[in-house]
Amino acid sequence: MSQTIQTIPVRTKPEYSAAIGEGLLDRCGQRLREVLEPCRAAVITDSNVGPLYLERTRASLEGAGFAVSAFSFPAGEGSKNLGTLGEALEFLARERLTRTDLVVALGGGVTGDMAGLAAALYLRGIRYVQLPTSLLAAVDSSVGGKTAVDLSAGKNLAGAFLQPSAVLCDVTCLATLPPLFFADGMAEVIKTGVLVGEELFSLLEPGPLTPESGLLPRIIARCISYKAGVVERDEKEQGERKLLNLGHTVGHAIEKVSGFSIPHGHAVAAGTAIIARAAEALGWTGEPVAGRIIPCLEQNGLPADTAFSPEELAEAALGDKKRAGDAITLVVPEKIGRCAMRTVPVGELLPVIRAGMGR
Repeated sequence: MSQTIQTIPVRTKPEYSAAIGEGLLDRCGQRLREVLEPCRAAVITDSNVGPLYLERTRASLEGAGFAVSAFSFPAGEGSKNLGTLGEALEFLARERLTRTDLVVALGGGVTGDMAGLAAALYLRGIRYVQLPTSLLAAVDSSVGGKTAVDLSAGKNLAGAFLQPSAVLCDVTCLATLPPLFFADGMAEVIKTGVLVGEELFSLLEPGPLTPESGLLPRIIARCISYKAGVVERDEKEQGERKLLNLGHTVGHAIEKVSGFSIPHGHAVAAGTAIIARAAEALGWTGEPVAGRIIPCLEQNGLPADTAFSPEELAEAALGDKKRAGDAITLVVPEKIGRCAMRTVPVGELLPVIRAGMGR
């Protein structure tokens, strides 16, 4: 991998930057000193990431003058709930953090969501930074300021928008990801490739990517750059940003029906394949897309279907946050590089899912 650090500006309010490269974890204190005065830093992590990276993060932060405390919760989507969020908030209160202090999200997407929402709620909002250690978090959830926890009724139903003060993505952390979790991140990379177009998608088609791929930092940077542009134009998801939900309506339904035993990226991959097949079957596409999307997913260890029934998925999708009254907005791939938002009555969702599953 290249030693070059790529820095991508995210021009929201407030502005911040996302840095991608090697060695950033061991220099996180120094990098954060460039944008923040030393303060108390509460690191929120999980039981998988903490043993790997917490002490290195602590050493770097303390070496730069930050006073560090840490909170860890059991790893997994099952912890992304109001109970764990409450424990994190109580931790911040016990540590007596003030509005001049800092929350540090060290981990994957669940940790980023949990830490970000805790920062948004504590004292009505304090600063936080993202140190993503998974591919999924690096290319998606660490940028854009969306934070949330799950409710029993559905995924990400309780949340807030809060932009981080900085994002530092150390690509060497990806080498410790089990193949399942690396593939999970590839689902979001491929989704972004469908949105961006040939410039990115053509890099993904030749063969499966690995953590050792020399292309990976470039691909991560391109994904972040694309998302940053969308977020700058539509920070609160009123229009264009909804395109980032490609594959998510059915994907979230798969997660919910599985009791969150199916990882987010795998569910989104299946959801993307299903909506691509449905788009072709219903005449919504400008050219065949499923024949390119599905092989790309499968060669990266991702599913293109699910064992759940269309009826189960349609029922679960009715609780999705993209529903508005008696309609739901689907993101439809019309061709590689062009997706559209199509609003359908909730009564038509089941036939759409059936078309995408051939059932």
